[in-house]
Amino acid sequence: MTSESRTSSAAPGTTAATGATPTPTPNPTPLLVDRPVLKVGVLGSGTVGTQVVRLLLDQAEDFAARSGARLQITGIAVRNLDAPRDPAVPRELLTTDATAVATGNDIVIELIGGIEPARTLILAAFRAGSSVITGNKALIAAHGPELYAAAAKARVDFYYEAAVAGAIPVVYALRESMAGDRVTSVLGIVNGTTNYILDEMSTKGLSFETALATAQELGYAEANPTADVDGLDAAAKCAIIASLAFHTRVGLDDVTVEGIRDITADDIREAHASGCEIKLLAIAQRREDERAKGISVRVHPALVPKNHPLSSVHGAFNAVLVEAEAAGRLMFYGQGAGGAPTASAVLSDLVAAATHRVNGGQAPRESSYADLPILGPEAALTRYQVQLRVGDTPGSLAAMAQVFAGNGVSIDSVRQSSYVGGQDATVTIVTHEAPVSALDAAVTQLSHEERVESVVSIRRVEGL
Repeated sequence: MTSESRTSSAAPGTTAATGATPTPTPNPTPLLVDRPVLKVGVLGSGTVGTQVVRLLLDQAEDFAARSGARLQITGIAVRNLDAPRDPAVPRELLTTDATAVATGNDIVIELIGGIEPARTLILAAFRAGSSVITGNKALIAAHGPELYAAAAKARVDFYYEAAVAGAIPVVYALRESMAGDRVTSVLGIVNGTTNYILDEMSTKGLSFETALATAQELGYAEANPTADVDGLDAAAKCAIIASLAFHTRVGLDDVTVEGIRDITADDIREAHASGCEIKLLAIAQRREDERAKGISVRVHPALVPKNHPLSSVHGAFNAVLVEAEAAGRLMFYGQGAGGAPTASAVLSDLVAAATHRVNGGQAPRESSYADLPILGPEAALTRYQVQLRVGDTPGSLAAMAQVFAGNGVSIDSVRQSSYVGGQDATVTIVTHEAPVSALDAAVTQLSHEERVESVVSIRRVEGL
């Protein structure tokens, strides 16, 4: 309510009912007076979209104070007007005309997901002069350069904090806070579903299938969990992270991906015996040594020592560890999914975009000046834990050590964990860091070594 709309028949400074001078009370809407109005359109009204609308309406004064403008939702594009909705979403704002919402507002929030029609709608919004906020990691990983270029041409903002790790401000940190430093590696748990499954397997001894079913019952996993458990969701986020960290265009096809479907209860027990937890990690590394120069980008399950900060990330939480030359190690931890946490990231972007509309300025543009080569999976630097079944005879360990040494791989530790039938021994070897090509060559040679009965398992180790 503005000051012009408040009228009364009582004398100034008195109440209409009694004529008494009232106790002064704060104006309930002082921050909405004399502020410019920015029109906001929302594409999609799912879990995140609903929370964005609810918070934006409930906290209108706060957002006006933070951004300098009244943020007025003019339309919420949905597929079905008659579908059940949370009461927080005003039905009078719903529309099936997504193009009108995309092209008729100052700021557009895209929460549809997927590639199309999200891509077409975002490009239309840019052409119409709208700033865009999205949480669509698949779209950015697949078409990021096209979207960055379109935003730059239109001289509007493009924000996507919610695309990686939910409420955790990783995108902002890499795009802005770390702009004055040289990032060397990023290591993170960026998919809450897989972390929940692996945590249930670790703490409760569940099988993968049982842990997945539990995650689906609780809503952590979709009915079709492929994107999560096969590592595709984490790979899209890893591509975005690497692009930002290393000022190089990295797409989804550049990421080597391995999911968690083949992780067994035996793998978990063996990891515990080695003092580790198994986590699905997104890893982006810069290599500048005598063997390779470029960046390695990969997603895979790995053993993480229990004294490493990522090993204690439980449930559906996310955590990202950034290593930089000047800042050293930085840790980001928090809720990586869910309506309210993700809405928090969307709304932080909204405040930034609105502030630029009011006061001038623009979001950071794409930075791809480094244009580093993308290294193949064989160039990645990692450690292996190799479990072998070998003949329990003198000289067996020495023979295996010689194979590793011959391929340029040094051994960190050896553990003889059990005997099989009194004749063979199960030996677990953890290597020092080496290129995957050298590690694979050593394992291949071991598989043909006459003292080795079989290669039981191979797992990467990160964080030692």
